[in-house]
Amino acid sequence: MSVMFFQSAAVTTTRDPRRSFVTPFDLFAFLLVFGMFALFTQGTQQTLIPISEMEQAPISLSPWDLPEYALRTTLRMLAAIVASLVFTFIYGALAAKSRRAEMVLIPVLDILQSVPVLGFLSFTVLFFMNLFPGKVIGVEMAAVFAIFTSQAWNMTFSFYQSLKTLPRDLVEVSRGFRLTGWQRFWRLEVPFSMPGLVWNTMMSMSGGWFFVVASEAISVGNTTITLPGIGAYVSTAIAERNLTAVAWSVGAMLVIILIYDQLLFRPLVAWADRFRFEQSAGAPPPRSWVLDMVKRAHLFRLLLSPVGGLFRGLAALPLRLPVRLPGQVNAAWSSRPMDHAWLVMVVAMAVYGVWLIVSFVATEVGLAEVGHVFWLGFLTLIRVAVLIALASLIWVPVGVWIGLRPKVANALQPVAQFLAAFPANIVFPFAVVVIVRLGLDPNIWLSPLMVLGTQWYILFNVIAGASAFPNDMKEAASSFHLRGAQWWFKVILPGVFPYYVTGALTASGGSWNASIVAEVASWGSTTLRAEGLGSYIADATTAADYPRITLGIAVMSLYVIAFNRTLWRPLFDFAAKRLRLD
Repeated sequence: MSVMFFQSAAVTTTRDPRRSFVTPFDLFAFLLVFGMFALFTQGTQQTLIPISEMEQAPISLSPWDLPEYALRTTLRMLAAIVASLVFTFIYGALAAKSRRAEMVLIPVLDILQSVPVLGFLSFTVLFFMNLFPGKVIGVEMAAVFAIFTSQAWNMTFSFYQSLKTLPRDLVEVSRGFRLTGWQRFWRLEVPFSMPGLVWNTMMSMSGGWFFVVASEAISVGNTTITLPGIGAYVSTAIAERNLTAVAWSVGAMLVIILIYDQLLFRPLVAWADRFRFEQSAGAPPPRSWVLDMVKRAHLFRLLLSPVGGLFRGLAALPLRLPVRLPGQVNAAWSSRPMDHAWLVMVVAMAVYGVWLIVSFVATEVGLAEVGHVFWLGFLTLIRVAVLIALASLIWVPVGVWIGLRPKVANALQPVAQFLAAFPANIVFPFAVVVIVRLGLDPNIWLSPLMVLGTQWYILFNVIAGASAFPNDMKEAASSFHLRGAQWWFKVILPGVFPYYVTGALTASGGSWNASIVAEVASWGSTTLRAEGLGSYIADATTAADYPRITLGIAVMSLYVIAFNRTLWRPLFDFAAKRLRLD
């Protein structure tokens, strides 16, 4: 068995006797931490006030109010990212480790990523508001949950993909060391997934901006509650046709992205590089000036060392599951009759769910309309398939080129985040003007708007795959003089293929989701519609027609599951079985 290791395994450090002294870097670290606490306090102090007080202060388009709006939106997105990370570790691990749980959890995940944010808001906002009646915090939690639904699925698919492609040699080593399931999770599985997960977290954070506008305007019956934030600012600017305010919001977004790129994601990328799976020395690791300064803050690190020791101690606990998960070692559970019983139970639950949906929809919708909705879904399917194919042809080569060059990846990281975070709905008014003036067909020229915010899933995942591509594989390809088409089809494309499938699968689901806002675009009093399932759901949501909302979401979910099972799932299984790096 070959010896394999993460880059950090060979890194040793010597204790510097000067660490006991306070350095200027300690001052920077303390200012950074306390500054974040101050901003957090400032941004959350308004969450406990009554809703009636917030409604008395309408959204202002003054640029001087943008810093406060930006802070409120950023805190919501960070809260959603934390919740998404917890969800990812639990849900992704269950789906990857349990064969029977995978039969249920992955189709459910396909459905969840296809359900529009507007659909989640329609059915969950009252639940969160009832938790804190009359308080802003209930609306804030509904907004955070809506942003969570635009972030979690991509991260979960990334973690699931990493666990399914875990090299067998590393699994054998963990068994040789007799690691428990808990220890293996924190010492092997989470570190192995880190490079890809960090890039997908960046993409999820950036992609969440696309739905900020919808999540910061909460509708309850005939009442709309607008939360202060960048999304509400953009929505108000578009409604008032104020291009200057739109420009100010774009500038504020750029500043926010640069700040959290430097203070959060760039340090995470540099830190996660230690977990790259390598057999030989790789390229120079990415650097982060924030991480370097924190490492030199000796007193700050000394004060935080008990916290780090606590987490390391928890990860080292020899915990075992009190019961075995379905599909694991237990012979009684692994028998064929139990497989059949589990399948029958899953099918029965699915049939019951379908019966509930049909009963609810049939109260107002006839069979002819159902057939028409399936036709609308087919039109949207054609748009999604064509757009994902075009985006793949463009961004796979670009992502490989960036990912294989760490310096280029570091330089372009904030640019890619800004492009991914740029709300495509800001482009919609300009698209409406161009389509109207040139007399173009909305059914064709509104379609590219569906992929504007989701194509970056492909780019970010391919960059992550190329960045994590083992250096020894590059050296082997160079030794065999593989060049040109041979290098692409025999070396790099198989290497990044599992990451590409994850990105394309998520981009596909995101494009279905984005069709809700992309197939209906407006500027002032001018509104254009493309015939499709997205515009059908958007119109039903506007009219608060819940049977038709349910029908549209159910049909969209069926198309997404069928598309994933026909194309993406076989490709994913092929990547997990044939293209894993062993």
